[in-house]
Amino acid sequence: MLRITLAQLNYTVGDIDGNVQRMCAAAHQARQEQADMVVFSELSLCGYYPSDLLDEPAFMQRVQDGLEALRRASADYPELHWVVGAPTRAEGPGKPLHNSLLVLHGGTLRLQYDKQLLPTYNIFDERRHFEPGPDVAKVLRIGQMQVGFLICEDGWNDSGADYATNPFRRIADAAPDLVVSINASPSHLGKREQRHQVFSAAASRHALALLYVNQVGGQDQIVFDGASFAVEPEHGVVLEAPRFQESVTTLAFDMGRFSSVSGRALPAVPAQGLATMEFYRQQIVLGLRDYARRCGFTRAVVGSSGGIDSALTLALAAQALGADNVVGVTMPSGFSSAGSVDDSVALCENLGIRLHQHPIGELVDGYAEGFARSFGQPLEGLPLENLQARIRGTILMEYSNAFGHLLLTTGNKSEVSVGYCTLYGDTNGGLGLLGDLYKTEVFALSRHINATAGRELIPQAIIAKPPSAELAPDQKDEDSLPPYAVLDEILKLLIEGTHLSGLEYASARQFVDTLVQQPDGPALVDKVQRMIHRSEYKRRQAPPILRVRPRAFGTGRQMPIAAYYP
Repeated sequence: MLRITLAQLNYTVGDIDGNVQRMCAAAHQARQEQADMVVFSELSLCGYYPSDLLDEPAFMQRVQDGLEALRRASADYPELHWVVGAPTRAEGPGKPLHNSLLVLHGGTLRLQYDKQLLPTYNIFDERRHFEPGPDVAKVLRIGQMQVGFLICEDGWNDSGADYATNPFRRIADAAPDLVVSINASPSHLGKREQRHQVFSAAASRHALALLYVNQVGGQDQIVFDGASFAVEPEHGVVLEAPRFQESVTTLAFDMGRFSSVSGRALPAVPAQGLATMEFYRQQIVLGLRDYARRCGFTRAVVGSSGGIDSALTLALAAQALGADNVVGVTMPSGFSSAGSVDDSVALCENLGIRLHQHPIGELVDGYAEGFARSFGQPLEGLPLENLQARIRGTILMEYSNAFGHLLLTTGNKSEVSVGYCTLYGDTNGGLGLLGDLYKTEVFALSRHINATAGRELIPQAIIAKPPSAELAPDQKDEDSLPPYAVLDEILKLLIEGTHLSGLEYASARQFVDTLVQQPDGPALVDKVQRMIHRSEYKRRQAPPILRVRPRAFGTGRQMPIAAYYP
């Protein structure tokens, strides 16, 4: 029998000493539970993904120092094998580094396996820094078991569709008793089920038991959900670690079967994970909490317009950071409705958040008078609308600078997609919580938060009111945009396309196909497509957003700004 500890930890990129401490604490627990092996995730030593820190000699020296610290620590636990992820030096031509899995035991390096498949799609760019490892299987005898090893992407190509090399088939040829895969697999809608499907199919095809260890926590725009799991070839996924939290779990493996260390059967793993809105909530809350913590913020500020986007942002921020650490600022102008202030007051009272009022009417008038005096014409129309947004953005940045709060921007994916936002105005901020949620999803998540709380955290008046920027008299979003129920389906198809799940893609495809059969349908789709293209320069300058869907704006979408789009 083999006892294995899955160490699903929340690493910080670049915090080598802190990551080593977390790993040593997990190893100490593993020893107490009489484990033979403790498994950490991909690039656990330095955190995933260090990007061009890998090019800095001082950083790589700290990595070497960290590896030495882990080697010394492993000597203190001579009965325990440590499976660690770290960048290592590569020999010969090509990139200078490997993305490696190292097995430490009793103060020595017993095995090194270098990742073969280096993804360069979506948010990944590993080939920028790493050289692929050789096409060989690495197997190590631990106790009475032969254990084979893979790193993340190496296990995703068993169908042979994406790469010429198939490391899973190579490890299967070595016929280990167990395959251990270390991973840094970012979370998005449907990703958990996708992992289960891919690795269960590979395990079944090759009659191999498999242990999949993932990291957890937010890092810049992406969030790792943990959800490490074990697979038996006949039964599929038989164990799953918690999602969105650290977990150190020891289990037993014997005769091709996983069980608890006491020998009891493991609880059944549901095929479906969290409901969509609860998934969004947990992913965004963890993403904000870790982003703020890693960037040195304990408090956040949000411009409260009385609309649905700022209301949801405030509600999520309160859950992530605590209501006492979140501040709202309402900034009415001459075009603001009475409800914009009244609804903000009700919202912040419900959430327990402090709300400040900073009217901007006099500032707008001063700018307008100066503009007319200097340029000989009145300030009106779009320039006047954008001025109000920029004044509000400036006030919020003043507050951030003065009191040390992280400014959260409130734009949603529907608006950001088509440029329905103002540069240096409502796009100001350090992080966007809703930038990967379509407007229809913003409403759905708001209703979900109320339902989960069992009361109106977000007032129904805010949820029910027609969306409006309130930058002109009687302005409504639908004056400039198609209804969001229509716009969002077009955007899903144009932006995410086949990256969507099968059901969501089929639904969006059918909707747009029906739309283009209508007289104005083709022109509407073309208009939306042009708006997306023309707004690339705004998205490039916007703050980072938390990724929750398969294809988000940010590093995962690389489009030129200055280009011809027919």
